[in-house]
Amino acid sequence: MNSRIETASRAPAPGASRVGPKHVLGLFLVLLAAAPLVLPDFYVTLLNYIGLSALVALGLVLLTGVGGLTSFGQAAFVGLGAYTTAWLTTSQELPGWLAAIGSSPWLALIAGLVLTALVAIILGSVTLKLSGHFLPLGTMAWGISLYFLFGNMEFLGGHGGLSGIPALKLFGFELIENRHYYYLVWAFVLLGLFTTRNLLDSREGRAIRALKGGMVMAEAMGVDTSRARMVIFVIAALQACAAGWLYAHLQRFVNPTPFGLHIGIEYLFMAVVGGAGQVWGALVGAGVITVLKQWLQDILPKVFGSAGNFEVIVFGVMMVIVLQRARDGLWPLLAKIVPVREAPRVIDASAQPLDKKPQPPMGEMILEAKNVTRKFGGLVANNNMSLSVKAGEILALIGPNGAGKSTMFNQLSGVDTPTSGEVLFRGKPVAGHQSREIAGLGMSRTFQHVRLLPKMTVLENVAIGAHLRGSKGVLPAAWRLDRVEEARLMREAAIQVERVGLGEFMHTEAGSLALGQQRILEIARALCSDPCLLLLDEPAAGLRFKEKQALTELLRRLKSEGMAVLIVEHDMDFVMSLVDRVVVMEFGEKIAEGLPEEIQKDPAVLEAYLGGV
Repeated sequence: MNSRIETASRAPAPGASRVGPKHVLGLFLVLLAAAPLVLPDFYVTLLNYIGLSALVALGLVLLTGVGGLTSFGQAAFVGLGAYTTAWLTTSQELPGWLAAIGSSPWLALIAGLVLTALVAIILGSVTLKLSGHFLPLGTMAWGISLYFLFGNMEFLGGHGGLSGIPALKLFGFELIENRHYYYLVWAFVLLGLFTTRNLLDSREGRAIRALKGGMVMAEAMGVDTSRARMVIFVIAALQACAAGWLYAHLQRFVNPTPFGLHIGIEYLFMAVVGGAGQVWGALVGAGVITVLKQWLQDILPKVFGSAGNFEVIVFGVMMVIVLQRARDGLWPLLAKIVPVREAPRVIDASAQPLDKKPQPPMGEMILEAKNVTRKFGGLVANNNMSLSVKAGEILALIGPNGAGKSTMFNQLSGVDTPTSGEVLFRGKPVAGHQSREIAGLGMSRTFQHVRLLPKMTVLENVAIGAHLRGSKGVLPAAWRLDRVEEARLMREAAIQVERVGLGEFMHTEAGSLALGQQRILEIARALCSDPCLLLLDEPAAGLRFKEKQALTELLRRLKSEGMAVLIVEHDMDFVMSLVDRVVVMEFGEKIAEGLPEEIQKDPAVLEAYLGGV
């Protein structure tokens, strides 16, 4: 195996000294542990609130920064955690089984997490079906609703709140002082950082990150996007709930005020300002905004000589400036100041190869479309289209722009459903089935407009294609119990990267590749799913001559292995020298089908597409 797939790391910036991540993390932990021993009480209290806010912002990094789902309602989940433990631990009239839970704040935490998960699933099942600006508006709606629910329920103390919440005990030691409570708060924060980073560096994490590449791409790679969205929604809610539980036992009193919509917006600001796509950005954002608010509240009344809400105005202006000047947040700027040498990504060449599906015998019918018609209102995009592809055959689908080729691709791959007609894949009807189901049967595709995750490496992008070849879920990923499977998946991804000739770019960010290389990367991602049918939408677009030659050799090799390939392409020299048969479309209909040399002489094709007679 090529040495490039054994170890690699990003080259350090020219002239920049680099330090290891373990050194930076070690220094951070030392400072964190020493802080309550040397700082005044005021700053220890401030650090406690920074930790609580960071825990909520961390969930928003996962939900908004990574998953692309904007939520303004996280403060309501904080309130859910706080009110659950407050009610259970202070009420004197609980049923027996609830009284047993209320006897221990730690049992109340479990009850709060369970309740929050149920509420999040119910709210998510409705909210996550929304898209565009309707999604954040939906989160605002239930955020406001829960806020008023807390204030209008008499058993929760109404707007006056609940008091007398007991202090937490840990190993018999009562955490009354802020200095003692500090270590518990930051233990929760570190646990959240650890599990979130682990999750993102896993099969499940790549599925979550794939959401930003578009639902169509993610589903085509086998990702259940509805499940992935729900997973991060629930995780973010649970982290907010834990913050609420800690807040309640720190304050020993709760009322609805800290759980309103304006606080939810503030949490979102923290995630965005720190760096919405960066795990450590949650910590930076929480720290900056919490400290900044405190400073403004202390300084501005002295400047203006009166107590007003001047800090809100100044704070808003400063946030606009930050968002304009540092759109990716503050964390990337800090990373440039102290460059950290990333640990090399080791590809375990000894990892057990992934299981492969048996390839169908040469000549077996793989794909058959019969009289496929797709209408969009009065527009007929495909009209009685029929084609077939056999194992070990390369079929080209050509035609002028607007002929309906991409629409036909979508009917075949499950992205869209035909108005009428039938699509058979390996003898099974698949019309109307979801694209991830069809992908699981052995069909994989690329896209006319490249759909990659530009900030992820080439290797990680390709590994998304192997999603259906793994099975480890969220909890094993969060606790690093998926490492054997992860090694197998990354080994397979590395093999496919080398296979298409991108080995030297394996650990390069995909967004930095040329367009032609990105198209080749998409083919590697498709191959990583172990398909028996490959659908390629304009794979040669943007490729140089030698790259086209390499692609031609790759496709011929795949053909010799028994793979079926269907290509949509405009480069006729590339097509005619490669494919076995050609289907020509015009205005949504098939006007010719045959061998390349026959198609090049067909008068109808010449008139419609190849330049006329």
